[in-house]
Amino acid sequence: MKPFDNKTPFNLQVNMDNFLPASAEDKAYMVQMRPSTTFFRDGVKRLLKNKVATVSMFVIVIIALAAIFIPMFWPYAYEAQLGNQPGKPVDNSYANLRPFEYGKTEQAKIEAGEKVFPHVFGTDSAGRDYFIRIVYGTRISLAVGFFASIIVLIIGFVIGSISGYFGGKVDMVIMRIVDVYYSLPDMLMIILLAAVMRQTLAQALVGTALEKLGSNMISLFIVFSILYWVSMARQIRGQILALKEQEYVLAARTAGAKGKWIIMKHLFPNCIGIMVVYTALQIPSAIFTESYLSFLGLGVNAPMPSLGSLTSDALNGISSYGYRLVIPAVVISLIVLSLNLFGDGLRDAFDPKLNS
Repeated sequence: MKPFDNKTPFNLQVNMDNFLPASAEDKAYMVQMRPSTTFFRDGVKRLLKNKVATVSMFVIVIIALAAIFIPMFWPYAYEAQLGNQPGKPVDNSYANLRPFEYGKTEQAKIEAGEKVFPHVFGTDSAGRDYFIRIVYGTRISLAVGFFASIIVLIIGFVIGSISGYFGGKVDMVIMRIVDVYYSLPDMLMIILLAAVMRQTLAQALVGTALEKLGSNMISLFIVFSILYWVSMARQIRGQILALKEQEYVLAARTAGAKGKWIIMKHLFPNCIGIMVVYTALQIPSAIFTESYLSFLGLGVNAPMPSLGSLTSDALNGISSYGYRLVIPAVVISLIVLSLNLFGDGLRDAFDPKLNS
């Protein structure tokens, strides 16, 4: 049997050599498939290629780990006044120490050959170690930003998914409420709500498990849950409106699935990317809001420190101890900047509209 060639283009005879089984080398050469992956893996790869976002992520992780673990071995407590001991006269030499300075008692111990742990950032006017107060203030600010964003995410997802899925009059009513919220002056409403609820909650929290957090901290979470859910709700609503017309949603409806089941099983998994992105962008906004409320005296309860309250306290000695204002301000700026850059990187990596 002659093999097929160009000289005999009308030859109808079949060359059986072309139907021999392919060898392993032939398969490896011909079949070059991309390894299986997922949306999350692709997003992580794109995120790690963004050097600015990656560096910001490491900065956030280092700051968070420092805020969690440093107080475990630091010899000074954030509320301890070093010169004020029960049964002894007050030692004013501990007040307003500069970085790596020591009080009179500590100097005597050093002269006697004892080791004394230094005050890295000095002490404040009450004789409290300033470094550990910065660390605790960072912990409080990060905790408020994280939990407030989780609250905003839950409320925004519930309201946005209901509005986007059911549509019609339900969507119209919810969107008009959102429009009313957008018309309110944010700063004024936040200050008024924080001031009113601080006084209202002070008596209601007495004797409860939330008393240790303080009325100011609880009022902050309530303010975030009341005012900051509207942006998240609008983003989720827009995503749900686009997803509910997909074929798999129509198939679920045809099969008799209820709205709650469709939202949780089909729409929620496809909204995770945009939810993670906008939650990450919400955290720096919550931290900044907590900082300026604490700066105005509406934040966390004393003696618990916050970066905003530390900057407010530093104003009294700004001419003599300006570093007390600079240090918490730099920490706030570093946290907010890193979170914003990391959130932008997440949006570039996981937002399907930007990657389509």
